[in-house]
Amino acid sequence: MCGIVGYTGARPAAALVLEGLKRLEYRGYDSAGLAVVSDGRIEVFKAPGKIAVLEKELGTKLPSGTTALAHTRWATHGAPNAKNAHPHTDCGGTVALVHNGIIENAGALRAALTKRGHRFRSETDTEVLAHLIEELHAKGAPLVDAVVGALQDVEGAYGIAVLSSREPDTIVAARKGSPLLVAIGQGEHWVASDASAVLAHTRSVVYLDDEEIAVLRPHEYRILDRTAAEKEKAVTHVDWDLGTMERGGYAHFMLKEIMEQPESLRNTLRGRLLEEEGTVRLGGLNITDEDLLKIQRIVITACGTSWHSALIGEYMMEELARVPTEVEYASEFRYRNPIVDERTLVIGISQSGETADTLAALREAKRRGARTLGLVNVVGSTIAREVDGGIYLHAGPEIGVASTKAFTSQ
Repeated sequence: MCGIVGYTGARPAAALVLEGLKRLEYRGYDSAGLAVVSDGRIEVFKAPGKIAVLEKELGTKLPSGTTALAHTRWATHGAPNAKNAHPHTDCGGTVALVHNGIIENAGALRAALTKRGHRFRSETDTEVLAHLIEELHAKGAPLVDAVVGALQDVEGAYGIAVLSSREPDTIVAARKGSPLLVAIGQGEHWVASDASAVLAHTRSVVYLDDEEIAVLRPHEYRILDRTAAEKEKAVTHVDWDLGTMERGGYAHFMLKEIMEQPESLRNTLRGRLLEEEGTVRLGGLNITDEDLLKIQRIVITACGTSWHSALIGEYMMEELARVPTEVEYASEFRYRNPIVDERTLVIGISQSGETADTLAALREAKRRGARTLGLVNVVGSTIAREVDGGIYLHAGPEIGVASTKAFTSQ
C-alpha cells in the first residue's frame, strides 16, 4: 500500500502535493518523493523515512512548477531507501512515474528492457513502467498513448500517475486493482489514492474503475477505457468533515479514533434504528422480501480486522435470523472453488471499500450467481459500486493503521 497525489493547475504545485501527501502517510512510512515539472525539465527529490525527512532535505525553498507528483511508499520490491523511493524516471529523465501495486511480470520485463539498452537505477518493480512508457514516448507517441501502450505488456496491479517534460501541464493516471481518483477543481485537477489528500481544495471526485485511464490538464480532464476510447463518469461529492482528518490535540490518530467511537457508533445507527417499531431500516440493500426468503445461506468474506467483525456477525446472524452463516477469509475464498449459487448471500466487509482480496472474492461470488452486499465506510469506493446493494458505515475517515472505530461500526 502506497500513497499517491498529483496536481496540475496554476498554483505552485510542490507545496500542494506535499500537503496532500501528509494526509496519505498512513499508506506508507518507508520513503517519500516528489517530482515537479520546472522550466521544461523534471526535478526529482527523494528521501528514506517519513515525509518530514523529505521536507527537511527540501528546506524552505521548494522547486517551482505548477505540475507535480508525490508519493509515500510501503516497500514491497527493494529496500526502503532513497534509490528505491518513488518517483522513478526513464533513462533520459523525460518521464517520471509513481505507482501503488505490484507488477507481477517485472522480472521478465526488466530483462527484456535491459537487453534493449535501458539502464535501471533501482530494485523496484515500478521502474519497468517508466522505461516501457519511454520506449513509446521517445518515438513521438503522446504521453497518454505511451501509457496505454505500455500497460498492454503489464501483468499485476497498479495505480499510477505519470508526468512528462514534453507535456508539462499533463498528468496521465491509470488504475487496475489499486484505488485512484480524479479530483476536480476550478482551473486545476488532482489525482490521488484517497480523497483525504484533496478535500482541503475540492470535494468533487471521479473514482476510477479498473483498466480506466485519466488525462488531467488544468482546464480539462478526460476518462478513457483501456483502448483509449473516451467515456463518461459520474462525479461524486465527498462530504467528510476535514476536521476529522486532523489529530485534534491527540498524540496520534489511533488514540483520537478510539475516543471517537461513541460518536461513530451514533452516526452508524442514526436513522436506522426504529425504536417504536422494534425494527431497523437499512436503505440501500436493494433486495426484496421475496428475494430474501430465497436466501438459504450467508457467506461473509473479509480480511484483517474486518474478518474479526465478520466472526461476530456470524454468531449474530445465526442467533437472530437462524440462517446458516459462515465466514471466509477473502484471500482464501478467491483462490479455491467455493460453493455459492443464487441461493447464497455473500457479504463483503471492508473499511476502505478497496481491499483487493475482498473485491476479488465478491466478483467471484457474483460470477457464480450469488447476490452480493457490501459493508463499507468510504462512499463511492469500488466495492460500494460493484455490489448489488449495501450499507455505508458513516464512521468517518479512519487514518490509523490499526482499525478502531471502523471495527466497532462494522
